[in-house]
Amino acid sequence: MANNGMDHLVFGVSDLQHGIDLIEQRTGVRARFGGRHQGRGTHNALMGLGDRQYLEIIAPDPEQAGTLPTMFPHLANLTEPQFIAWAVAVDDIEAIASKARAAHYQLREPVNGSRMRPDGKMLTWRSLVIAAPAILLVPFFIQWGRDTPHPSQDAPPGCKLTSLAIEHPEADRIQAMLQTLGVDVNVVPGAHPRLRAQLQTPAGAVEIS
Repeated sequence: MANNGMDHLVFGVSDLQHGIDLIEQRTGVRARFGGRHQGRGTHNALMGLGDRQYLEIIAPDPEQAGTLPTMFPHLANLTEPQFIAWAVAVDDIEAIASKARAAHYQLREPVNGSRMRPDGKMLTWRSLVIAAPAILLVPFFIQWGRDTPHPSQDAPPGCKLTSLAIEHPEADRIQAMLQTLGVDVNVVPGAHPRLRAQLQTPAGAVEIS
């Protein structure tokens, strides 16, 4: 899977600076601070993956202490850095919601989101979360605002996503669910649910999982 809708990977950490340092050690590219999700309890840093794709490093925001991360509440109890989600970009998020309802999947209704970049530019989007066996296996869907520049455009370049795969003990069931939602990603049998990304980086080929 090089690019068939995958928008970004979400790498959760307890401390943003630690996450930035860790990814730089692995890839040779230093992610840039992206901004704060006001009212949602998180802040992030981004690194480009080519082809309108990027890696988002996300952590609880100390300046919003007491605000539980609303999108990823388990961030507050994360013990080690790991993928916690991934996103697929769509042009019509209501159509995806209709597909999910028709398949009798539980979902949160599409919600509006925003983030102000350090340069003052406001990014806006709508997102849709589908209930799933594990949050990282079934992506959430994102529809970027009409006048919003894609975050990959000013994220530090140098890395490229070369493949993305899901491991799961019930690979066929997860594959069928993803196909129903129009998501084309390889699902393979594995002892535990896991998301694996292969990156080509200045440090060579790197796998993050």
